[in-house]
Amino acid sequence: MRLTLHTDYAFRILMHLTANNESLSTIDQIAKIYNISKNHLVKVVNTLVKAGFVKTIRGKGGGLRLAFKPKEINLGAVVRATEPDFALVECFLPTNSCIITPICGLRHIFNKAISNFLKELDTYNLHDLNLSKEKIAGIAKI
Repeated sequence: MRLTLHTDYAFRILMHLTANNESLSTIDQIAKIYNISKNHLVKVVNTLVKAGFVKTIRGKGGGLRLAFKPKEINLGAVVRATEPDFALVECFLPTNSCIITPICGLRHIFNKAISNFLKELDTYNLHDLNLSKEKIAGIAKI
């Protein structure tokens, strides 16, 4: 199983905002730190804002911040909000044309695996990642 870059970048943004929670951050800052396209980050931030995880403050001196405390942002909820689907194999798609679908047990097994994956993520939140500005500053300049 592989998560999309959209989800990966969403976690990077959320981790940055968690570690830097005393001050606002900008998309430009985050793009430079992680060497990610600003245009791509704008799309990811829009997803996080729509899902309610991030707040934007407009105007001079504006930026991004977490909408909730890190303990209140569940990792499973982030994945559900940022992944377009969990179609691991063709039979998960509406356009499925696999001829063995009626007799194949793979779909059931993968559904169970995805469910367990999300259930495990649901037991963690951003606070559990134990991030601090000092730890991140040791790796990247914030």
